[in-house]
Amino acid sequence: MLILRVRDPSGGWGILFKSAVRRREEKSAGFPKRMQKPQSPLIRLTIFSRLTIGYLALFVVIGSIAVYAIFKLHQINKVTRTTLRINTPILDQKANLVDAILSQLRFKKKYILTRDPLFFQQYLSAREDFDKLFSLISTATDTEEKQKSLNRMAAYYQQFRTLVDKEVHYTRQHQAYPVRQFEMEIERAVDGVLEELGRMEALARMDIQKRMKMLVESTSSAQPWAIGLSLFFILVALILSVFITRSITHPLAQLIHKTEELSKGIYDCRLDITSPPELVELAKAFDAMCVKLNALDQMKSDFFSTVSHELRTPLASIKEGISLLQKNMGEEISPQQRKILTILSEESRRLIDLTNSVLDLSKMEAGMMSYAFQHTHLPSLIHQTVTELTPLVESKQIHLRMEVENSLPPLKIDRERMLQVLRNLIGNALKFTPQGGTIVISSRQLDGSIQVSVADTGPGIPEEKLETIFEKFHQGSLLKGTLIKGTGLGLSLVRHIIQAHGGKVWAENLSGQGSLFTFVLPVS
Repeated sequence: MLILRVRDPSGGWGILFKSAVRRREEKSAGFPKRMQKPQSPLIRLTIFSRLTIGYLALFVVIGSIAVYAIFKLHQINKVTRTTLRINTPILDQKANLVDAILSQLRFKKKYILTRDPLFFQQYLSAREDFDKLFSLISTATDTEEKQKSLNRMAAYYQQFRTLVDKEVHYTRQHQAYPVRQFEMEIERAVDGVLEELGRMEALARMDIQKRMKMLVESTSSAQPWAIGLSLFFILVALILSVFITRSITHPLAQLIHKTEELSKGIYDCRLDITSPPELVELAKAFDAMCVKLNALDQMKSDFFSTVSHELRTPLASIKEGISLLQKNMGEEISPQQRKILTILSEESRRLIDLTNSVLDLSKMEAGMMSYAFQHTHLPSLIHQTVTELTPLVESKQIHLRMEVENSLPPLKIDRERMLQVLRNLIGNALKFTPQGGTIVISSRQLDGSIQVSVADTGPGIPEEKLETIFEKFHQGSLLKGTLIKGTGLGLSLVRHIIQAHGGKVWAENLSGQGSLFTFVLPVS
């Protein structure tokens, strides 16, 4: 419990402000408790788990596409290897077989004519080559047509060898035999071998074309499937990734938005975050911080409101007493005493103005300020304010220029509050503009609104304070290295009054030197 006591003139202690921190926090919090709803397993997942699931989804997509591509490549490789293993030997060895059978025929004829054993040995060597090549292509007969052709070729070749062996035997035994008939039968056998070799080559080429056609058809049919599967998996992965990413970034965006509100003094910043668990805990801590700040802000407002209210009466009494003394009620006062009374009267006035400002601001923040709206011409209020401040303008030798359109339509405004706005803005410009400077007050009509601007040639506003200058107790522009004194409440009052009239107000720095305050009010 916090108790603030102020010593009164009689020497006693009066309790001016009393606040129970715990009760204030409970009152200011006002946040409904979070509803405990059944949570799905996905909501309970941590950020690490969500990111892991997202990456796994991408890996599954890539892996699925890779597996399908490997499967198709395996099929292509299988067809290619089968083609190379079966049909290539036939095509490669066909010419060698033709050469081997013709070499046998040629060496046989030379041997029959010359009876030279060397030609016979060459004949036997060519026959061995043919046998080896024949056994090689015999393993490539994977179809019935090839096997039949191979069998017919073997029969022709066997007939060829039988006829050659008989002719060689007759030649060695010097026996007579029908040479012409033997030659014709041997030629027919060789032609049969060559014909079957040609047929096997044709069958091999047809088989290659057939397999290539099947391969093309397979790859053609696989292409739409591959594209479809790829798009499907990519779409699933994207949806899952977006969902997981949003489940992380959306709470973070909420937290950033509420943090910005908190920086602007808006403490009603409850976060409705249900997942992931790390951000839920962060949201709870953030809500608790808002409760504390809200309680402290309310305590501060109540403190200033209470103190200001309690100070208003004694300050008014002090000011009235000083006024009576200045009117020589009682004994005669010296010039020195009169000077002191004048200073006391001015300081009392400042304290009363400060007290009134704090009370007004407290009412505005609580939404309890009443406004007397009536149709009023804004240019007349600007002229009245300038007239009131003319002595200060002349004392500082400031060039004040008015660019006010007198034909502006009347606005439904609170006259006294709008005068308070103009006095604050023009008074601030006079306060911060050095001697001999310039102030320009302008007004113009926009589409459905009226804009009023106050420009000065003062030191300007630090960039970091442009956003906070309209908050209470924020001030601090420098003029020639000296801090300008003030309450820090005037611009906050201006903002509340303008917003109550449905308008908006802002500040900016001019390109050369000085600042520009602008407010806009809607035309009713």
